[in-house]
Amino acid sequence: MGSTYGKKLKITIYGESHGKAIGMVAEGFPAGEIIDMDQLLAFMARRSAVGKKYSTPRKEPDIPVFLSGVLEQPAELPGADADGGGQKYKILNSPVCVMIENTNQKSGDYNNLKDVPRPGHADFAAMMRYGSGVDLRGGGHFSGRLTAPLCAAGGMAKQILERRGITVTAQMIAVGGVSGAAAMDPVTGIHRVDEAGLQAMMEAMAQAQAEGDSVGGIIECVVEGLPAGSCGDHMFDGMEGRISQAVFGIPAVKGIEFGNGFACAALRGSQNNDPFFVDEDGTVRTKSNNHGGILGGIASGMPVVFRVAVKPTPSIFKEQDSVSMSGGCDTKLKIKGRHDPCIVQRAVPVVEAAAALAVLDGLLDSTPAGK
Repeated sequence: MGSTYGKKLKITIYGESHGKAIGMVAEGFPAGEIIDMDQLLAFMARRSAVGKKYSTPRKEPDIPVFLSGVLEQPAELPGADADGGGQKYKILNSPVCVMIENTNQKSGDYNNLKDVPRPGHADFAAMMRYGSGVDLRGGGHFSGRLTAPLCAAGGMAKQILERRGITVTAQMIAVGGVSGAAAMDPVTGIHRVDEAGLQAMMEAMAQAQAEGDSVGGIIECVVEGLPAGSCGDHMFDGMEGRISQAVFGIPAVKGIEFGNGFACAALRGSQNNDPFFVDEDGTVRTKSNNHGGILGGIASGMPVVFRVAVKPTPSIFKEQDSVSMSGGCDTKLKIKGRHDPCIVQRAVPVVEAAAALAVLDGLLDSTPAGK
């Protein structure tokens, strides 16, 4: 199964939704970097369903446990305490292994799915591809639960990037066809979501939940601080491709666009081109950002801006048409269990994590040997 990503920084995700644990193994994180556990836990908490409206009732603590590849720093360092908060770890030059325990499984809710696949879910394709070698309890290795270790790896990458002056942030800008964006900056191409827009999106989630249905949405992600020419290459190693590969590893992602994306197909070159100019610091920049911060696969120095389409959660409580795999006949499916009516709000930090891993991998791959 294709559970490994990266060239210089290789991340392998392991585990299943209802197994004993999930986690990741990383090779290539720069040795000597310090990981702040408080920051990592705060980032992981953004993905968790705990405290979030319109999310699954399945609550998991999502505490990453380092099994290898790091050296715990002295506990007497300022801010450290007994439960790991404030604790810092130094990355070693060996693979980093992180484990996250699964503590709140209800596998019985999925017994009927062994024979009747959920429409819109990976169940059917996974059965046909892997047969008896696939565990579909809670979605198994295809579950959104596997984004927890992705966030552990991405949270580490974000800390490393921030020390280099590079930030990765994301936000919901639309849910269920309802736009939450109040405006877009004409220079950077970044959208602004206000309180009214956020409330409108939450209402779309609430309506879907009340009807036993689900909604998808759009997430916008921005990478700022990447110098021009710092990463990316032509053709198959362009930053659009690197980021896209990581982002498509997130379950439910069905589309991605950079800059003005598909809208550029309706424009003329005179409208779509971003004029160059020299700013007060003598840096070459562009007056607009239709290109989304990437030209020829290489960072242009403008913010990298991309948007991700997230489909509605396939697991809904309305009765649906499906088939009995053993009986070879049509049947009805009524799903039980605990499911999000909208995963977009919880996917925001996951998109950040994927982007951070792609950017850090791109930077490491573009750094000359010995530097």
